[in-house]
Amino acid sequence: MSHDDWEQFEFETRAVRAGQVRTHEGEQSEPIFPTSSFVFGSAAEAAARFSGETPGNVYSRFTNPTVRTFEQRLATLEGGECCVATSSGMAAILATCLGLLKSGDHIVSSRAIFGSTVMLFNNYLAKFGVETSYVGLSDYEAWEQAIKPETKLLFLETPSNPLTEIADIKKLADIAHAHGCQLVVDNCFCTPALQLPLALGADIVIHSATKYIDGQGRCVGGAVIGKEDVVGTDVYTFLRTAGPTMSAFNAWVFLKGLETLSLRMKAHSESALSLAQWLEGQPGIKRVYYPGLESHPQHELAKQQQTAFGGIVAFEIEGGKEQAWQFIDATEVLSITANLGDTKTTITHPASTTHGRLTDEQRAEAGIADNLIRIAVGLENSEDIQVDLQRGLEAVK
Repeated sequence: MSHDDWEQFEFETRAVRAGQVRTHEGEQSEPIFPTSSFVFGSAAEAAARFSGETPGNVYSRFTNPTVRTFEQRLATLEGGECCVATSSGMAAILATCLGLLKSGDHIVSSRAIFGSTVMLFNNYLAKFGVETSYVGLSDYEAWEQAIKPETKLLFLETPSNPLTEIADIKKLADIAHAHGCQLVVDNCFCTPALQLPLALGADIVIHSATKYIDGQGRCVGGAVIGKEDVVGTDVYTFLRTAGPTMSAFNAWVFLKGLETLSLRMKAHSESALSLAQWLEGQPGIKRVYYPGLESHPQHELAKQQQTAFGGIVAFEIEGGKEQAWQFIDATEVLSITANLGDTKTTITHPASTTHGRLTDEQRAEAGIADNLIRIAVGLENSEDIQVDLQRGLEAVK
C-alpha cells in the first residue's frame, strides 16, 4: 500500500502493518537485510540508481529495505510525508540542523531541552556560525521577541526533560510561520501514540528511537519526520553524504517496538499517573512534576494536545544533592540509569547526569535543582514501584 492508503487505518493497525513489503519468500515478520551494498542488473541500472534517476537500493548508508520499512511506518504514525532514520536521537537533531542551516543562521530554542542538545548548539553549531538563543518553554512573548531576520528554526521538547513542562505547539507554530521559520518538535516523551505535533502545525518531528519506540532499552537510533521537500531532500541528502546511519538490525528492533507502542504508552501513562498522585501525598516530597496532576501548570493544555500524560515523573525532595543520591541509592528494584522509555523503571539525578555538562547557571535557568529526581515509569506492578520509592523516602527522613 502507498503512504496515503494507510491513512484509512487506525494507529494500532498502522503500527503493526505499515511499510512492510514481503519478499518472494512470503515472510510474516519483516526481514533484516544485513548487507552493505546491492547488486545491479547492468552498468546502466547502477548509474540510474546512483543519480537518483530511478528509485531503488544503492548502498546501506542511505538505502536499506529494513530501514526503509521503519521509516515508512513511523512516518505514517506521525502523519508525515517522509522519515529519515539516523544512528541516534542526537544524530537526528544534527542531521536536521546541518541539512537545513548555514553559517549566519539563527535558532531559537527552549531552555528546557536535553543537556546534550544544548552542548550541540553551543559548542558545535556555533563553530560553524549558527547562533542559538534560549527562552522559557511556555513564555510565548519571549519566543516572539527572540526571533531575528536570520532565525530559521524554533526548537523545543514538549513535554520537557525532566520537568515535563508543556508548550502550546499550535501557538508556537503560528509564531514560527508568521516569521518564515520552521518549528521543530522533539516528540520523544510522548511518541505519536500520545501526541501528533505535525497535526498541530509543527514542521518537523524529532525522535530518539532509543527510548519508547524501542521500549526495552536494546538499541540506539533516531528519526526525523516531516515533508518530502524538506526532510526527504535536505535532511536525507545530509544523511547520504555524512552517514549518521541507522543499522538494519536496529531498524528491525524498532519495528518490533512500534508494534506494541500504543499498548505500552497507555500502560506507562497509567502507572505514572498513579505514582505521581502517590508521591504528592508523601512527606519529604517538596514538589511533583507530572502533566497528569491538576497541580501541573499546563495540565489543561496537556489534556488538549495529548491523549495521555506519558511515563516521566520528576520530583524534588527535602534537602540537596546528598539527599537525592541517598534516596536513589536506597532503591533496590529501580535501575539507576539515565535512559528512559524502558519496560524497566529507571531513576536518575538529572543535575549530575543528563544535564551534568551544563553550567550551574544553565541548570538554574532550566529549573534543574540538586534535589530533583527523575523517574521513567516502566511496566512493573505500580505498587512494587511505590514500595521501592518508599525505601528512598525512609533513607532521607
